[in-house]
Amino acid sequence: MAQSSVTHSTFIIERNYAVPPEQVFAAWADPAQKRRWFADGDHAEIEEHRLDFRVGGIEKTRRMITAGPFKGTPLTNDSVYLDIVGHERIIFAYTMTLGEKRISSSQATVEFLPNGKGTILAFTEQGAFFEGADGPEMREQGWKSLIGQLDKVFAH
Repeated sequence: MAQSSVTHSTFIIERNYAVPPEQVFAAWADPAQKRRWFADGDHAEIEEHRLDFRVGGIEKTRRMITAGPFKGTPLTNDSVYLDIVGHERIIFAYTMTLGEKRISSSQATVEFLPNGKGTILAFTEQGAFFEGADGPEMREQGWKSLIGQLDKVFAH
């Protein structure tokens, strides 16, 4: 059998927050809140961020990388929301494109689980990484960094 040019991977990231699920869910659902922790950041300038948060809605984030080996290259995430249950879960599929080259396609599930007065956030990604992609390890690190930005929102 020929070797596949696609690498498949699944990873899970969990966080505990001392705020109710409704508050953590809102950080994903509200366009202004999500932009602050998801789109804005170091080493990239936001060219576009749109969020139509509903089943069938899209999210598009386009950043221009400002540092490192890909400096001056656009990085684009195109997402579609597949399932949303208020304050409980969000499921979305997304592709990532570096320059003009699609590098991956993933499905992600975000669960908001009550934990006393707080919330356990469980993020699961199932990804297909194409040749020349960042790969599963770098993607997991990328999401850990993004969720680290979300951690700062709820730090007390």
